[in-house]
Amino acid sequence: MSKICVLGLGYIGLPTASMLASAGHEVVGCDINAAIVASINSGKSHFDEPDLEMLLAAAIKTERLRAQSTPSEADYFIIAVPTPFMDGKRPDMQFVEASARSIAPLLRPGDTIILESTSPVGTTERIAAMLAGARPDLHFPRHTDETSPPGHVRLAHCPERILPGNMVRELVTNDRVIGGMTEACAEAAAKLYATFVRGDVFLTDCRTAEFVKLVENSYRDVNIAFANELSLIADRLDIDIWHAIELANKHPRVSILSPGPGVGGHCIAVDPWFVVDSAPDESRLIRTAREINDGKARYVFERIAKSMHRLRNPVVACYGLTYKPDVDDTRESPALEIVQHLAEKTDARLLVCEPNLEALPPGLAATGRVELCDIDAARIAADIVVFLVAHRQFRKINPNQFLSKIVIDTVGLMHSPQRFAAGMTPSRPARMADEAILKGTQT
Repeated sequence: MSKICVLGLGYIGLPTASMLASAGHEVVGCDINAAIVASINSGKSHFDEPDLEMLLAAAIKTERLRAQSTPSEADYFIIAVPTPFMDGKRPDMQFVEASARSIAPLLRPGDTIILESTSPVGTTERIAAMLAGARPDLHFPRHTDETSPPGHVRLAHCPERILPGNMVRELVTNDRVIGGMTEACAEAAAKLYATFVRGDVFLTDCRTAEFVKLVENSYRDVNIAFANELSLIADRLDIDIWHAIELANKHPRVSILSPGPGVGGHCIAVDPWFVVDSAPDESRLIRTAREINDGKARYVFERIAKSMHRLRNPVVACYGLTYKPDVDDTRESPALEIVQHLAEKTDARLLVCEPNLEALPPGLAATGRVELCDIDAARIAADIVVFLVAHRQFRKINPNQFLSKIVIDTVGLMHSPQRFAAGMTPSRPARMADEAILKGTQT
């Protein structure tokens, strides 16, 4: 078992630290937020995630995990801090760089540094160069040099692949990609992950691993953008987009995703911009997808604002604030962006129903314009109802209760099959003929 220092105890760092402790390692978790450190040391997570609190409490009780504000010497350092973007959609690497500087004085020959934070291509190499400048007494690997001088510090990139709401299970079962500065670096990192990962572990170089993570999220973003663009076209043509997608997906090689009010979360809404920033002339499709998904929230806001014009003193009830169903995470949430715009740019009375939050996010609460209320109270009071997130509590709602309301449904909660949706079953002779044709093509 190894001594591990995890820098950043957020949505990735805390589950990872807890899992490593449960695997028998001695783990020190570091975070600059004193409240988070205190909460973790008391055995309580600072965000909701199934099974995490049980895992954390066990790690704290067995003293295999402790949290503090500064890093300690370790065999492995895992950097799991945020990588947001700055104005102009450029990656902001200040937290990663600060983490690297903080561990530089602690490094010893044989240590391994693993970057889990999603990062632009070349970040692992830049960290190595930064540390080499800070610690000229140590040898650091070069990406183009497979030689491993004695006593060098190993560096690798292992991007996270876990889904909020299912983090603990996916930490164990998901395949992992590990990219080393050299092959020896990748193997050193893989040795650690092998102590708890049951999925396959694939080794590559650090630049490829960094790119793979960005590709994964860009792929998802492009496919969501296609669905969101279809929803805009369907609105223009007066077509039920949910029914149209449902039928299109009957094709054996078509699998269109569901549209929504935009794209949120710290990954899909952010990471494609890292690709655009690195190769702006070549990433035209990725940029367009990001613009479509960013623009969908503005489109929904404009639809709501337009519907207010026919009402005097309208009451608008918005169902959902988080970035996806059944989580308490509001990072980059299009639902939150829409409600924030309504609070700042309209005079409507605003009600919000969000079963996963006990209080409004600070920025929204600061407007003084929004009331948090339950499902039924919002429905009774509202003139306009906006469905923004398909939480499980909302999926139980009876659509007939909203017949007297103006409803703007961005997630398909009110959808019901229509216009010949019952379908037809081929007659027995037709089925037999089909089977005969198939058999003929197989011989």
